[in-house]
Amino acid sequence: MLKEPTLAEATVLIERAFAHRHTLLIAGSCHVHYDGRASSTLETGERLIIVKSDGSLLVHRPTGYEPVNWQPAGGVFHVEVRDNKLEIQGIRSKPHESVKATFDRILMVSSISLFDAGEFLLHASEDDMHRAILLKPDLLEEGFKPISWEKHVEPGFIDIYGEDKDGNLVIVEVKRRAATKDAALQLSKYIEPIKAKVNRPVRAVLAAPSLAKDVQRVLVSLSLEFKALDTKDCALVLKKSGTSKLESFFGSQ
Repeated sequence: MLKEPTLAEATVLIERAFAHRHTLLIAGSCHVHYDGRASSTLETGERLIIVKSDGSLLVHRPTGYEPVNWQPAGGVFHVEVRDNKLEIQGIRSKPHESVKATFDRILMVSSISLFDAGEFLLHASEDDMHRAILLKPDLLEEGFKPISWEKHVEPGFIDIYGEDKDGNLVIVEVKRRAATKDAALQLSKYIEPIKAKVNRPVRAVLAAPSLAKDVQRVLVSLSLEFKALDTKDCALVLKKSGTSKLESFFGSQ
């Protein structure tokens, strides 16, 4: 890492980073021009440029989490000093696009060899888990058909309300973490108010990643069921569904 290097010093380190496919970070005052998916010019300002080992590039302003400009992986980069300015150009061929960052001052440049083989695990909140079941009811059980969610009954709100493949009504209480005795007792309070309004069997299901200690005995004593529901599976359903909305889901039923 070099702090406030000359342009010549920075060029040597940048060339080495490109040659070894290291991750490159440059902070400084630069002008950026892009041609490709569109054409854009970013006037001179202090910003951070990141070039990753896969040939992707991001240009960040001092504020905000999104890059103001970027180029996908596969870029080939060149650096040189011209007219007392340091120019970095990245070019991709398919599709053709190029980005050029011209620095008049370098505040910091760093070349880092990074290795990351960690798996990215998605997790979901309870609201996310509700959405996932509504979008893919088989997460709960095969043949389950949601009717409503956040259904109000006298003791409170039922997370999900539906019917199984045999026509039984099913009330579902969803928990993000290991379901406790309190969750089981909460679910049991909804059964009688629902039975009083319908003329068919009612099942009560506690859906959670796991059960806390001794909760299985409580479920048996209260005639409740447990369904294992993995937050990662729910997150993947939501990721695949994109921006699907519950309102449109129920409107199509």
